[in-house]
Amino acid sequence: MPKRRKFSFKKTALFLIVLIIFVIVVFLGLYKFETSAVSSNTKAITITVDKGNNYYTIAGMLKEKKLIKSEFFYKIFLKLHKPERIEAGTYDLNAAMSVSEIVETLCNKEKIKDTSIKLTFREGINVQAMAQIIENKTDITAEEFLTKISDETYIDTLKSKYWFITDDVKNPNIYYDLEGYLYPDTYVLEKNEVSLDNLLAKIMENTNKKLTPLKELVDQSNYSLHQLITLASLIELEAVTDSDRALVSGVFYNRLNNNWSLGSDVTTYYAAHKAMTEKLTKEELNACNGYNTTCVTMKGLPMGPIDNPSLSSLKAAINPTDTDCYYFVADSEKKVHFTKNLNEHNAIIAKLKKEGKWIG
Repeated sequence: MPKRRKFSFKKTALFLIVLIIFVIVVFLGLYKFETSAVSSNTKAITITVDKGNNYYTIAGMLKEKKLIKSEFFYKIFLKLHKPERIEAGTYDLNAAMSVSEIVETLCNKEKIKDTSIKLTFREGINVQAMAQIIENKTDITAEEFLTKISDETYIDTLKSKYWFITDDVKNPNIYYDLEGYLYPDTYVLEKNEVSLDNLLAKIMENTNKKLTPLKELVDQSNYSLHQLITLASLIELEAVTDSDRALVSGVFYNRLNNNWSLGSDVTTYYAAHKAMTEKLTKEELNACNGYNTTCVTMKGLPMGPIDNPSLSSLKAAINPTDTDCYYFVADSEKKVHFTKNLNEHNAIIAKLKKEGKWIG
């Protein structure tokens, strides 16, 4: 009898060992299967991990989007591997990724999808060019943008909010009311927040931020802010360096103080709705309107800005360099040559033509 019990115990122990091994093998096989890719479909599935979420709280979302086969085995994987902290953000995952690959993606900052739209407006850009950039990068049309920035109701709301928006911009002959007041910069918006109102709100807040430190200087000037921005918009297109801009400003002040025409053909391009890469006709150069300062009968500043100038040009408009020059011309290398009278000016032009640096 004792021998039979011993035999039975050994047999039972062996059975249990085999059973345990079998269960482990089955579990490992099931674990491997349940943490493998759901399918071979590599189509991107976008998920967003909000701040405060962790691997466990997003398990249901992963299952719902069919990115994992089992929440249970997904959590087992997490217990076993203890991955680095999950990074909040938006990710592109797909059903061909294993649990291991999904978790590896979710803890990698470099894998976060950029969901923002960046709109970069160079210094000296006019609103028509801005409108085209906006249309190319968003669902906002150029027409919608241009209509909005001259909408009387919208302008009135800005007047009540910002000190720098005045009735000067409501001149019915101005092409676009907010030309000159949309500070050129890079603006970033989340794709789900892109709207014309949001974009303009960002731009106007930035303009306010840039202009407000200059308010005291503007108040001390003999010119209004609108006139200074208008002058700055000319300076922006006539010179590149800070020193040249201040000197160009000095030339313009000399002409203004002596009741001369400013004679700046950058205003003619704007008046004629032409890009500065195009040729101007004699008729366009001589045309008299509120913008074209090459018209000999037009004295003083244009009726409004012709672009959106930089802070550098605005500072030059407020604080010009004293000079006895009344003329300037820029060459093909963007160097500005300043002269006191027409004879010197013509001599410089002849020299530049001879050297192949004339861009007139």
